[in-house]
Amino acid sequence: MSDTEKIMQGIDDVDARAFVSKIMCGIMRIGKGAPSFDDVTMEDIENEDFYRREPKITRKEMLSDVYKMDYEKRGKAIVINNKNFTPDMVRRGYGVRTGTDIDCTRICKRLEILGFDVDRHHDATCFEIKKAFATAAKEDHSDEDCFVGVLLSHGEEDKICGTDGTVELQDIFTYFKGNNCNTLAGKPKLFFIQACRGHKFDSGQNLNTIDAKRGYDDAFEKAEDIRIPNEADFLLSYSTVPGFYSWRNSTNGSWYIQGLVHVLDQYGTTLEVQKLLTKLNKIVAYQDKFMSNTNDPSMHGKKQIPSFTSMLTKDLYFLPKQQ
Repeated sequence: MSDTEKIMQGIDDVDARAFVSKIMCGIMRIGKGAPSFDDVTMEDIENEDFYRREPKITRKEMLSDVYKMDYEKRGKAIVINNKNFTPDMVRRGYGVRTGTDIDCTRICKRLEILGFDVDRHHDATCFEIKKAFATAAKEDHSDEDCFVGVLLSHGEEDKICGTDGTVELQDIFTYFKGNNCNTLAGKPKLFFIQACRGHKFDSGQNLNTIDAKRGYDDAFEKAEDIRIPNEADFLLSYSTVPGFYSWRNSTNGSWYIQGLVHVLDQYGTTLEVQKLLTKLNKIVAYQDKFMSNTNDPSMHGKKQIPSFTSMLTKDLYFLPKQQ
């Protein structure tokens, strides 16, 4: 391959601290990781109307097998796009995330086409990340279908990087639990996370190929109140599985966001969300272009598989909004 072809194809990098190559970020990644950041609590966000709101959702909608997606608005989408990090973070090995701006542009455009009100945050500190999500959780979502959070950054297991440290992902999710954000109770809360979740590589494996319903619902219908778990109605989509690196191409953006935007383009308004994410898994796992291309032999030719965890209680379709 010529030098020009290499530039056009781009160089693949990973979204985590630590490994052995100076090629990745221009430095050797060292240290014990980034400092963690203390909580921004719900009480830190001022909103006088928050405690007076009641969710606007009927019993019929709650017991349906499909989420109601014809509210007045689609909902808010918070997108965190971190490319540059503080000198201290760079010394710890969290270098510039070349290619992430491509990811941000593509996913924001797709979310806007689906009808979301997209709020972008570039190079956000830990405080700014947590404040953005805590503020969104205290807004009134009564007339909205759902909520989406997108995080594009370096990461570790169960953590996402601000420009100056790390944030526990669970802290972000907690803002949107039913007891903290009652106008999203019973509605989908979706998170898409492009970041590493560890330090393992997936080398892949060559494969030789050849050519009556039970009667609980009736009793449930008669209940006076419907109590739902605070943890319900979340979907967490990750670019990789726990313990592994996540790849990002300097020219084309991350493999995960490339695949996600593709399935949303092709099937976003017609296919159920969990089927969409299964198609995403297949694309990233099987397509030849999603194999690492680096100048370091120990990192070359690696693979990746996205994953998702669903606490959704119904089928979810991004049906087109009426104009």
